[in-house]
Amino acid sequence: MNYYLLGRSGLRVSRLALGTMNFGVDGFHAAYGKTEEEAEPIFRRYVEGGGNFVDTADFYTAGESERVLGKLMARAGNRDRLVLTSKFTNTTDPGDPNASGNGRKHMVRALDDSLRRLGTDYLDLYLLHTWDRITPVEEVVQTFDDLVRAGKIRYAGLSDVPAWYAARAQSYAEQHGMPHMITVQLPYSLISRSIEAEFAPMAQTLGIGITAWSPLGGGVLTGKYRRGPNGLTGEGRFGNPDTQGPPVGEQGWKVIEALEDVATGLGRTMAQVAVNWAATQPGVSSLVIGASRVEQLDSNMAALDFEIPADARRRLDEASTPQLGGPYSMFTPGYQSWIVSPGLGIGDRPASFAPPVFNGAPQSA
Repeated sequence: MNYYLLGRSGLRVSRLALGTMNFGVDGFHAAYGKTEEEAEPIFRRYVEGGGNFVDTADFYTAGESERVLGKLMARAGNRDRLVLTSKFTNTTDPGDPNASGNGRKHMVRALDDSLRRLGTDYLDLYLLHTWDRITPVEEVVQTFDDLVRAGKIRYAGLSDVPAWYAARAQSYAEQHGMPHMITVQLPYSLISRSIEAEFAPMAQTLGIGITAWSPLGGGVLTGKYRRGPNGLTGEGRFGNPDTQGPPVGEQGWKVIEALEDVATGLGRTMAQVAVNWAATQPGVSSLVIGASRVEQLDSNMAALDFEIPADARRRLDEASTPQLGGPYSMFTPGYQSWIVSPGLGIGDRPASFAPPVFNGAPQSA
């Protein structure tokens, strides 16, 4: 396992993070949850393989994910070796208007509750889970600053927010000498590349490492689903005609076909190629991967043991290229030629100039 610096920080994280959304059998995620006994071998195998980046949230399985994870860490005695991450935003008490959202009152209360469930007195990384469209970004950053100063969290970050919000948070933190946002957690895969228009350049410019979740497109890129007359068919949970699966349009099926051909040519599974592609994209520091069994985790952790050849990557890129609307469609080499004539020999930077990469160089375990 190699480790990267997360964003513009000194925190070293494994390139694959263990998502624990399915640890526990209660609440919204209970349908595919795992008991403590079922989750333990997955957790242990991840740590034995060199993984140190563990992701949870107070909302996952109604808090059971944190409780199960806390017990597993205590049993393994490895809390301080892990980069433990949790998140807040979603309601924990529907009858209390201040038991949700991103305001200071809920942030502080949610963190204290998470620490109690996890059986620890600090988090290595605390994330705003989802933009609530209400709370001023300044309030969130100021509260992160308070929590760092109190020793309850080491680093701060964001998840599922607009790019402008992340940029505002980072700029405000820099201007006022407050803790920087070291990561933004976003959905990203061959079948969902919309973050490339804003988030990737924003993250690289402002020193925020992207932690990508759902690199397998909710399971669509694993090869276990096929096109059926009424949607997806297969052995996964979305293969049930009564289950609402992720939409897969014509371009999505082209991506799946290209991925299957590339994987066959490399002698790898479709899931391994999809994970490898996402992990090696610009701006991506780490991927959040989940697993329902140890064998699945082993396969995902082996996804970085090979390199996708240039021609194969080109095919994947071409099949999955998103259609950008304005103004992003204007930021292309063809359109830029209208701004500066290539015949004048004027460029925006020397050919040898390498843009800054804040992920850091990989370091051996």
